[in-house]
Amino acid sequence: MTENENKRFAISQENWSLHRKGHQDQQRHMEKVKDAIKNNLPDLVSEESIVMSNGREVIKIPIRSLDEYKIRYNYDNSKHVGQGQGDSNVGDVVARDASKGNQANGKGKEAGDKPGHDYYEAEVSIEEVQNVLFNELELPNLQQKEKADIKTEKIEFNDIRKKGLMGNVDKKRTILNALKRNAMKGKPEITPIHNDDLRFKTWDEVEKPESKAVVLAMMDTSGSMGSFEKYCARSFFFWMTKFLRSKYETVEIEFIAHHTEAKVVTEEEFFTKGESGGTICSSAYIKALELIREKYNPSRYNIYPVHFSDGENISMDNEKCLKLVGELMEVSSMFGYGEVNQHNRFSTLMYTYKKVDDPKFRYHILRKKGDVYDALKSFFKKNES
Repeated sequence: MTENENKRFAISQENWSLHRKGHQDQQRHMEKVKDAIKNNLPDLVSEESIVMSNGREVIKIPIRSLDEYKIRYNYDNSKHVGQGQGDSNVGDVVARDASKGNQANGKGKEAGDKPGHDYYEAEVSIEEVQNVLFNELELPNLQQKEKADIKTEKIEFNDIRKKGLMGNVDKKRTILNALKRNAMKGKPEITPIHNDDLRFKTWDEVEKPESKAVVLAMMDTSGSMGSFEKYCARSFFFWMTKFLRSKYETVEIEFIAHHTEAKVVTEEEFFTKGESGGTICSSAYIKALELIREKYNPSRYNIYPVHFSDGENISMDNEKCLKLVGELMEVSSMFGYGEVNQHNRFSTLMYTYKKVDDPKFRYHILRKKGDVYDALKSFFKKNES
């Protein structure tokens, strides 16, 4: 085959900036959507329409519009500042209309007469909110346990070959081969690129064992848990379950509801069923320890007990709770306690738990709905690397 017959590939150069204008605008819009989601996360996480939805809801968030530069006629004869006599210095304030202050654009107490910033409401899906929120979260202290039969598939690019699909062409190695071949002929050029210059990446499907984990979700459903307390607790567990199932394939979740007695319930009952009666938090911890002994050997599972209550526990039960929390932490990677305390009342249970000096123990006090987001970050914050 002659060299001319073998010339099949070339490197083209073109100014694609105009072709990419729409794509660039779309990317810029998506960045603003992500920023808006980040800025509104505390409100979005506690939004009732999301928590009570079936997960397919679309919500609206305000996003500042993208202003384009424009030339306009001075339609209102507004005041201007001239050049002056030339005795001003760089940085001098040359004019200020103090009479209007902050009211000009409507930010003050009085009505303004100047245009403000344009905002529009963009529709975002629950999945988009999840992607931003869950990027900040992970199971803490997750360790590789005993080799289990559960494996996850992963693709690894590990070889370079002369034959393959054009979608897998290794551009860098292809160009280097062309450069070497042309240089040997005294041509310091990339082109022409021949078939023999092409290099392709190949991959293998690798199975890797994944660590098993179980989260024991415990919620106080006693009579002292009002609508606000139950809403905050359920909001937290709503996002927690979504986070775990979207990010970990081998995680299990057990739902425990308690008043003076504790029982394992279904997920639907956990999020919908109301109870009454007094509060004995130790009953939930006893049930959690029973589950661990029966189903979740610590040698095979990373264990994460998470408990939410209003803190109105029977005082004589607090020391027992402290002892049981210690037992749970011995077999757990983390223990989380969330207390919904809207009116900043004194909590004997929280007072007792503040005696705990163990990095595995994490607690968070929720005083408003927006604190659900902070609680998620507190319990499932990423380890600093």
